[in-house]
Amino acid sequence: MDKGGLAHALDAVGLSGASRIGFGDEMRLGRRGTTRRVWGRRGTKVRQRLQLTYEWRYLFAAVDGQAGRIWWNWVPSMKAEALWPTIAGIQESDLLDGLIWDNAPSHRDGEITDLDLAFVGLPPYSPELNPAERLFEEIRRRFEGTVYATLDAKVADVQAFLEEWDADPPRVRHLCGWDWINDAIATLPAPLENAA
Repeated sequence: MDKGGLAHALDAVGLSGASRIGFGDEMRLGRRGTTRRVWGRRGTKVRQRLQLTYEWRYLFAAVDGQAGRIWWNWVPSMKAEALWPTIAGIQESDLLDGLIWDNAPSHRDGEITDLDLAFVGLPPYSPELNPAERLFEEIRRRFEGTVYATLDAKVADVQAFLEEWDADPPRVRHLCGWDWINDAIATLPAPLENAA
């Protein structure tokens, strides 16, 4: 996709250079913590607290690196019936014209693909092509390795983090506005004007 295929895929589903295009994915967020590399004193072993509670929530996020916008919603699972209201909300709110994401089974569900939104699938095993994954890396860097009393407390911290990022479009553009994506979108044809 990064060698010219993105522009062709976007054009094939009817998107133009003026279309609002987001890259989306889901992230599992829970209280089963993972240790992260942290700074410590030389010669002293760092002991990190590890939380082993099996409790999860899923974060769906879509990023528009050109506009510097993030849309997100918390969903109980990655199943299509749990994801459908979020994707339908994006369509109904007219937030995006197209969504680029991986080909997870829930993403190919008939009820989701029937929505009036242009969908483009990413190649298998290619998270490096999705700017939403870069946002998830920032979330993991900030919150993994911290022990939370409840899952709601962790979700509230991540929610505040996302609101902070969404309020700063230049920061989102810097993180998710990749040149090869912007170049591909710039090569798309202009939208056709309605003749009177």
